[in-house]
Amino acid sequence: MKLNVRALAFAAALTWGILAMLLTGLANLIWPSYGREFLQVMASVYPGYHATRSLGQVVIGTLYGLVDGGVGGAIFAWLYNLFTA
Repeated sequence: MKLNVRALAFAAALTWGILAMLLTGLANLIWPSYGREFLQVMASVYPGYHATRSLGQVVIGTLYGLVDGGVGGAIFAWLYNLFTA
């Protein structure tokens, strides 16, 4: 069985960008201690993203998460298909 590379890339992008980065960032705006360590780790990985409590940084983190999840999902599906052929 082969994985659809485009579908997995899209699903991973939505999962990482929306569920992880956006929701954690928004929750951190409401409750300052929520997800602080997670956001600081992501700030060390994503250049230009800082774990400060601002809506602009939430948007930047979400965009990074969408791209990162999409690329990671596509690579995973491509490698899976390569090794199961």
